Amino acid sequence: MTNRELQYVKTVADEKSISQAAKKLFIAQPSLSQSLQRIEDSLGIKLFIRTKNGLNLTYAGERYYQIACQILKIYDDFETEISDINNLRTGRIFMGVTNHLGTIMLPRILPEFRKMCPAIEINVYEETTDRQEERLLSGELDFALLHAPKKDSHPSLHYELLARDPFVIALPQGNPLIEKAQTREGYNYPVLDIKLLKNEPFIVLHKRQRIRHVMDAILAKAKIVPDIVLTLKNYETAQSLAGKGLGITLLPSDYANITSMETPPVLLSIDEKYSPNWNLCITTLQGGFLSRADEYFLSLVRKYFTR
Repeated sequence: MTNRELQYVKTVADEKSISQAAKKLFIAQPSLSQSLQRIEDSLGIKLFIRTKNGLNLTYAGERYYQIACQILKIYDDFETEISDINNLRTGRIFMGVTNHLGTIMLPRILPEFRKMCPAIEINVYEETTDRQEERLLSGELDFALLHAPKKDSHPSLHYELLARDPFVIALPQGNPLIEKAQTREGYNYPVLDIKLLKNEPFIVLHKRQRIRHVMDAILAKAKIVPDIVLTLKNYETAQSLAGKGLGITLLPSDYANITSMETPPVLLSIDEKYSPNWNLCITTLQGGFLSRADEYFLSLVRKYFTR
């Protein structure tokens, strides 16, 4: 049963006349008669009987009419919903973001998004970068806000780079290496030759975390095999412990700047020749579908975080 066939039977039943139904449907009467005959032939049963009061439905015709009304109502409701989705009046977003990026990005984006799209349901998954990528590959997420890998990016994922955030060295106040750092144009903090850290104890994050991936790449480029005294998951804890003198850590400057603590570490910049940065990006599945709600949300991400 096609939508057209359902509409034909319903209109003839409502009008009790093929000629009146044909006018209402804007088709020729013979075409409508032939269509009804084909429908009855395909079903193997009569839907209408002719009486002096016009065409009446048979019992089978009544059931067909009831089902046709239900299906056409569902179809009309669906068309209305599609229109609402296209006009951002309804919809749903499944997005991923790491905990720390969520702290930075969502307060900036969500108020404006909510103002324009109050009925869009947003589902936010706050997990590690590798878990977000797994969800993207399985189709559970529309997109994720992550930091791009330094190497070995997944071929099925697309990374749209938005901004570069440099890593900094966090070390305790009073460390003699601080005096060896030099003020240089273009750097937010005095620059320390990272090779001078080769004999220092390091506080690092777990190997599955992207901060650790970047840190390892920086140290490898400087030919440093770190003396790791502590491995943990939370970068704020690592930063705080560096301030307390338990070791040295490397972390993104954006993250370092949003953290306040009783004994903050001294922050020093790293020379660009060590590629001491990571890239904020929008990550999507290659060739994946993005709804209009997704696209609008991502337009706000680009508006506030591209640099």
